[in-house]
This record gives sequence, C-alpha cells and structure tokens, in this order.
Amino acid sequence: MSDGSGSESPTKKSPAAKKSAKVSRAEKRKIEREIQNMPDHWTQEEREAEIERTKKEKEVVAKGERKLRKQLGRKLTQGEKNQVRLALYHPELVDCWGDLESNIEPIKPVPMEAHPSLKLTLLPFQKESLFWMKKQEEGVWRGGMLADEMGMGKTIQTIALLLSEPRRKPSLVVAPVVALMQWKHEIETHAEGFTTCLYHGSQRVKASELQKYDVVLTSYGTLEAAFRRQQRGFKKNNLLIKEKSPLHSFKWFRVVLDEAHNIKERTTNAAKAAFALDAEYRWCLSGTPLQNRVGELYSLVRFLGADPFSYYFCKKCDCKSLHWAFANRRHCDQCGHTPMAHVSLWNSEILTPIARYGIEEGGPGKTAFKKLKILLDRMMLRRTKLERADDLGLPPRTIVVRRDFFSPQEKELYMSLFTNAKRQFDTYLDSGTVLNNYSNIFSLITRMRQMACHPDLVLRAKKSALAVDVAEGTVCRICNDTAEDAIVSACKHVFDRECIRQYLEVTQLRGHRPECPVCHIEISIDLEQEAMDLGEETGKRANQGILSRLNVENWRSSSKLEALVEELEKLRRKDCTTKSLVFSQFVSFLDLIAFRLQRAGFNICRLEGGMTPQQRDATIQHFMKNTQVTVFLISLKAGGVALNLTEASMVFMMDSWWNPSVEYQAMDRIHRLGQKRPVKVVKLVVEDSIEDQIVQLQHKKLAMTDAALSRDPDAALGKLTVEDLGFLFKL
Repeated sequence: MSDGSGSESPTKKSPAAKKSAKVSRAEKRKIEREIQNMPDHWTQEEREAEIERTKKEKEVVAKGERKLRKQLGRKLTQGEKNQVRLALYHPELVDCWGDLESNIEPIKPVPMEAHPSLKLTLLPFQKESLFWMKKQEEGVWRGGMLADEMGMGKTIQTIALLLSEPRRKPSLVVAPVVALMQWKHEIETHAEGFTTCLYHGSQRVKASELQKYDVVLTSYGTLEAAFRRQQRGFKKNNLLIKEKSPLHSFKWFRVVLDEAHNIKERTTNAAKAAFALDAEYRWCLSGTPLQNRVGELYSLVRFLGADPFSYYFCKKCDCKSLHWAFANRRHCDQCGHTPMAHVSLWNSEILTPIARYGIEEGGPGKTAFKKLKILLDRMMLRRTKLERADDLGLPPRTIVVRRDFFSPQEKELYMSLFTNAKRQFDTYLDSGTVLNNYSNIFSLITRMRQMACHPDLVLRAKKSALAVDVAEGTVCRICNDTAEDAIVSACKHVFDRECIRQYLEVTQLRGHRPECPVCHIEISIDLEQEAMDLGEETGKRANQGILSRLNVENWRSSSKLEALVEELEKLRRKDCTTKSLVFSQFVSFLDLIAFRLQRAGFNICRLEGGMTPQQRDATIQHFMKNTQVTVFLISLKAGGVALNLTEASMVFMMDSWWNPSVEYQAMDRIHRLGQKRPVKVVKLVVEDSIEDQIVQLQHKKLAMTDAALSRDPDAALGKLTVEDLGFLFKL
C-alpha cells in the first residue's frame, strides 16, 4: 500500500512472525546459557558441535515423550521424562527392571550344613540363610542384605558364612561400639581356630598386621575417623597431614556391616567411609533396614554397588558414576556436563515417584514400589519370628501400654509449656516457615516429651530458657548424696572419699576383685588425692549430670517415675530374681531413675554412652551374672541395638519416639534366641500429653516398614494413604 508521495508505509508484522521472532530470541538466550555452562577448556568447534547435537537430541526426545505419553494416557512425570532422555546414551536402562526380573531369579533357600569348625548346631532357617548367602556371593551382587528380625541370630549366621569354604584372610566386621565385644565373644566361643583382632580405641595393632587375622572388628566411628584423616587430613604443629587409612589400604575378603542402618544417610562421613572399602564380598546386617523413609535403603544398595540402581547417569552422554563427582560444583569431573544433566537412577525411578505421587492404583508411585520389591526380593533375605516360630521356639512377647495422668502441679507446668510451644509453632505455620525452623520445632517437641517424663528435665536443664538457676554440686555415685569430700576415679566417676573407701574395704574382705561400682571394670583411684573442685578441669571431665543441679534432700519424683517404681515393686514381690531393662532416650532421666530406684532399695547397673567397649562388656557381664542385680538402665542410643540380654524378661520403655523401629530394636535385646521365659514389655505413657500423638504416629511408621519389607506388597500398601506417604517419604 502506498501513500500520495508513492513511498511504502512500514509493514506490520503478523502474529505468527512476532511469535517466530520471540521464539528465536528465547532460543538465542538458551544457547547463550548453554555456552556459559560448557567447560572453559572446550574449543569453539566443540561448543558448536555440542549445540548441534543438543538440537537433534531434543527432536528425538520430543518424539519419545509423545510416544510414552500416548502409551500411558497421561502427562509424564519428571522421572519418566528422564527415562526417555537416558535411553539415548544408556540403552541398558530401557528395560532394566524387566531385565532384572527375568534374568535374576530370587534364590530359594534350602538347608545347608555349616562347616565342622562351627561349634554349635544351626537352626533350620539359619541353615537356609547360609545356603542363600553362599549363592548370593556367586551372583551379580557378590553379597546382599540379611534382614532377619532382631533376635534371630544374624551374628551366628554370619559367623557360619565366615567359616565356610573357601576361607581367606582377612574379613572386616563394622559394628556399633556396644556390639564389638559381643562379636568377639561369639567368634571365640563358636568358631574353632579363628583369630580375631579388635581394631578400636587407643591400643590398636599396626596396619601391616591386620591381614594376619581371620576377622578384624572395628566400629563405625573408627572407620569414619580413619577415612577422614585420609581424605581431609588433620592438623599437627600447624601443618595439614594426610594419613593413609589402614582399613582402606588393601582388599578385604568380606566386609560385613552390622546394624547397617548406621549408614542410612548417604551423605554422612560414615556412609562414605563404608562405600570406599574394597572387598570381594559385601554384606549388610540389619533387623530394621528401613526406619523412616525409602531413601534410607539407597545407602545399603549403594554399599553393595548394585549396578545400575546405585549409579548416577548423564542425560547428555554415556557418563556413568557411583559418585556424585563435581569438584568445581559446575561440571562433572568425568564428562564436563552440568549437575542438572545428571540423575540418580534410584531417586528418579523409586524415591521421587513414591514421595510425590503416593501409591494410587495405576500411578507412578505404585509402579515405583513394585520396582523396589523386585530389587529387594533379589538382594535381601528377611524372616520374622512369627514366620519361623516353630524353628525358634521362642516364648511369647506381650506389649502393654500403661497410661497414667499428670499430678495437678505437673499438669499446670505441662500446659504452660504446651501453650508457649503451640503459639510458637502457629507463628511458624502462619508465616510459612515451618521447614526453615525445623530444629526449633524439634526442640519444642523434645521439651514437651521431657516434661511428660519429669519436670526437672526441663526446669533443671542447663540450656533451657525455663531452667532454674541452681549452683552445681558433686554427687557420689555410690550413695547418690552430695559428696562432701569428692574424689574421681581413673574411669571418670565421682565418689565421696569415705563411701569409696568403705566400698573397697568390704570388697577386699569378701575376697572379690575391686571393681568400679558404675562401669564394673577394675577400679583405679587414689584415695589420698585432693578433693575435686567442680571448676577445675577434673570436674569438667567427670560428668555429674542433672543430680548435681538438684537439692537431693527435697527432691520430688514424677507420676511416670512412680509408675515405674510401682511396676518394679510388684515384680519384686512376685519373684525377686526377675530382671528388667529400663530404656530412655534422655540420659538425665536415667540419672533420676537411678537415684529413685536406689532409694527404693533396687540393685541396679547402667549402660552409658561414654563407656569403652571393655567397660560396656564388664557392665553387661555384671548384670547377667549377678542375681541380686535386677534392673539395667540403658539409654536407647547407647544400648538399643546389638545387645544380647536374655537373662532379663521385662522391658520398660520410659518415653516414646515416633520411630517404632528403635523401640522394637530395644525390646528385642531380650526377645531373642536363648530366651526361655515369657517376655513382657511395658510402655509408660502419660495421658493428655504429646506422648499420645507419638503412639498414634508409630502405627503409621510400622505400616510403612511392612509395605517395603513384606512379601505381599499390595496387602501392606493398603495400610497407607497418599497423605501418610507424603509425610513419611520426605527427602
């Protein structure tokens, strides 16, 4: 169109042309971003080739996504989109789950006799597991997970495997500190001609001597420390020194992780130290391989090196790695592509679909759960006490919940604390900052749990805003009264000079070896030393706990503590030889329980977190062998796992935690092979407190565990709603 002068007017762009120009600008910006993300050392030609390759790749991916979308009849999840992209460079992943199901048959256990050097007879189901373990070592995994319920003899089954032919040195067993001496005793008692080495604490053999032993026993802490010194080094005279880890310096024949859920968090140093061990065969032992969420199983799968399920894959090339390796945080050490281009097959195929979509029929979460079952059926053996009751011959276990009420004073204190905590939580909720204040909320919940146990746990706590300012004193560990003339032993326990003098005199008169009344190792104490001053370094090293902040003369008990005394008094009247275990998560509460029970005339002993393996073992033996010692106080963290205390037949759980697996581990310290008497567990709960909600939450947790580990996944999955899974399977 022209005007009067004959010149053309500016042409208006059509909508299509505008859209084309807009897309072109967006594409340019995208290409610029891609160029920025490319490794700096790439040439211009390499960059242009990468851009061209990406364009062609997008066309193929778009076609693949359309085909899969049509096949499923719904929108694709991010995991399904990842499947399409990964298939371009990793064709082995196209049907990896189908290949797993068709190519690897689950091993059907049949009885197998143990090597003659095992000095006991295995039960039928233990003979089956020995066969299964030997077959697993011949298969692709070169090991697996033995996940029998607690108390079914996983230690003995593993010793039978270690004794089997072919036998080579050395094997490594990594266990919690509390279990090390038990492993040593079991091997020395039942394995003929087997040499063991305890690699823990200050008195360790030289690294060069480790390979001489059949079995080396170490703790997760020792393993982690050795690996950290190797990777990060340590400071000495202002110099950073790196030291080769003795445990990572050669290839082991077998590596066994006892209580393998200790490495459930894949990013911890303990998990990384375990992953780095070199071994011919690898084993995970755990009665509770799944405690909170499905993601915890990844670490066990990763330790076993399961290919491809524990690997990271690149969506832009054939890069595949067991490690998340990005030294500069921008580019993969192996292929140079960005972190966004790499995916964990476990997260993409199992964890994320379950967390995001639940397990609705036909949904991606249900498919993911079935994939998990296919993998676990081929990697894990789990039997329960109920299934193998005939083989075990265990007496019944009864769990009773005893409910008590607050006293009026306790109720008033609890409601005051609850009101403040609720107000604080509502503030976080209204502002949308609940996740940002998780540690604060956890602290609020902990204080309410402590108040339900005994008000002094909150009011006399050192670091609580509600704490009453009280001058600390010293308390004698024999009489639990103020120590006027306090002295400290070599094992860091405080006694009144006169109390310990009388104790030692009586012990020597009876012809007994003098041992510490607390940890029961041979006592070393200078009766002529100067009285300790709490302000001195000695006073700091000797942990006095909550009793030093109480006025012991005017101290008042709590409703829950009196309920425990009432239960134990009943037991004592009925049968004075019945032994009981008392568990609590709070060390300060155990201090108060010990104080109250000793005043009531009970002979007790106690397992504390800071004890050495020798002190722990001496304390356990003291409880097991002395009929007059009827109560064993144990913190869940220090002794909730890997203990065999079959002399006891009663368990008291003093405080509830929302992970029921921890409680069941504690209960099974006595309900295990070797137990002859019926077992009773009493859970003490205070009505109208936070403990009520925790007990309800435990049922959901148990359903989640059943869903992943049971043989009938569909039946177990029905117990959980989508909302429950959204809560339980958080990353």
